Amino acid sequence: MKTFNDLKFKPHPHVDGVISRIQFENGFGASVVKHDFSYGGKDGLYELAVIDTKGDITYSTHITDDVIGYLTEQEVTDLLKEIQQLPNA
Repeated sequence: MKTFNDLKFKPHPHVDGVISRIQFENGFGASVVKHDFSYGGKDGLYELAVIDTKGDITYSTHITDDVIGYLTEQEVTDLLKEIQQLPNA
């Protein structure tokens, strides 16, 4: 099971901050960001979006109908685990 520690952060291409994208075997994935304009970024917290097989944000799961902000590393891990347990996309 992948966790926060498996994320490979890179500089965000549009703002001063970081981004990581990860895909799982079930076809879903996550985009995790932290920057001054993300929810919680100014407080050192993360924002997560569920992504589909194409890497686009999806709201088709029970996990969220929006991005989820103000997340600690542990909360990101908890959501990553939940995404990995979704039925195949």
